[in-house]
Amino acid sequence: MSVPNIWIRPNNQRREADAAKQMLTVPDGDHLTLLNVYNQYVLNRHDKNWAWTNYLSQRALMQADNVRAQLQRTMEKFDIELVSLSDERKLYINIRQALVCGFFMQIAHKEGEKGNYLTVKDNQVVALHPSCGLDNQPEWVIFNEFVLTTRPYIRTVSDVKAEWLLEYASSYFDLSTFPDGETKRTLQRVINKRAGKYAQRPDGNGADTRDKKKRRKE
Repeated sequence: MSVPNIWIRPNNQRREADAAKQMLTVPDGDHLTLLNVYNQYVLNRHDKNWAWTNYLSQRALMQADNVRAQLQRTMEKFDIELVSLSDERKLYINIRQALVCGFFMQIAHKEGEKGNYLTVKDNQVVALHPSCGLDNQPEWVIFNEFVLTTRPYIRTVSDVKAEWLLEYASSYFDLSTFPDGETKRTLQRVINKRAGKYAQRPDGNGADTRDKKKRRKE
């Protein structure tokens, strides 16, 4: 998170740089794209020529390598197990869920049909930065940076699910503290849907259980 921009985009080679970036992009989010870039950098044995060919900053990648080494030393110091998954889909979901646990205050919700988002923390109307690699406009996103240029933007963005916000940051997403608005209504619909699913479970407290009791009486 503390590493500077890894992308190089020379004025006279913007098309080539954008094409190289697209080849490394993971559509679920910029955080996963950054992870993919780092993994490819490691697979290519930290080759500066590979970085140059793909319009990547060798200096920024080296800093990312240092940050990872620091995190690994910290985990080893506190006996935290280093684990990963071979299933890439599950791995990417787990990473986005972990991001929610750490950056739950940096969430934005899509508002209307014009592509605008509303930040949950301070109700700022923002747009996805042009550098964002998402292939769609998810209902909920997590972001690293708020950038004010020609208009307010959020940058380094990934797709997240409302269910994750309610599960992993339930205290922050306490709807009794939310102002009335589309964000609150959307979260309330998710809560109602989850409650309905639980009520319909045979072992839940819903209709199926009541029907069983009726049948016993008969």
